[in-house]
Amino acid sequence: MDSDRLSAAFVELADSLVADFDVIDFLHLLTTRCTELLDMSATGVLLVDPAGDLRVVAASNEQVRLLELFQLQNDQGPCLDCFRSGQQVNVTELSSAAPRWPQFVAQAQQDGFGAVTALPMRLREQVIGALNLFSPAPGLDLADIRIAQSLADVATIAVLQHRANLKADTVVVQLQTALNSRVLIEQAKGVLAERLNLDMDQAFTTLRGHARTHNRKLSDLARAVIAGTDDLTPARATPTPESD
Repeated sequence: MDSDRLSAAFVELADSLVADFDVIDFLHLLTTRCTELLDMSATGVLLVDPAGDLRVVAASNEQVRLLELFQLQNDQGPCLDCFRSGQQVNVTELSSAAPRWPQFVAQAQQDGFGAVTALPMRLREQVIGALNLFSPAPGLDLADIRIAQSLADVATIAVLQHRANLKADTVVVQLQTALNSRVLIEQAKGVLAERLNLDMDQAFTTLRGHARTHNRKLSDLARAVIAGTDDLTPARATPTPESD
């Protein structure tokens, strides 16, 4: 792995630790950088809600978002096991895990994934979610897992730091805000996909690019798109690249 790229990624993530950073945009940046740096097919982030249930809050593409949802709906898979145990789950060959997670493995293989690594997002004994990396077999080696866990740890600190800056009484208050924002963003993606004749990944890129270009929070822009008070049609021609 290129050490300069890795250092730049950590600096970029650390620079997001400010009082008013956008949690959803930060976690999407995390999934993008993990996918790029570790040569993954896709990456997702799950966070726990106030009821103790996991929710999908960020994904590097629409395919893995749907796979994460499938995992939650069927109550089986490495990400759930990782969250519940607070321990890393590394499956280098998914076919070997079919007896353990039959429905998840079948769907993941159908989507073209052959290996998965799920890493806990935790601070001491508090587990707030999981970072999940999908790839062809044989997946990540131990050195890359250590790097991915370090990135997950940075993200955990970022989420908890944001909660502290908001002076929330408990972490679930901040997490619920992020989850509510995710719902708005998914709705806005659907509106843009229909309005601009885009697929869901293109709709999100357009939404995120417009938010960054105009220095707006994703959730605020999503709310405006849903309400019909913000027309993003011109943004389609010049979306902000993911690498920015």
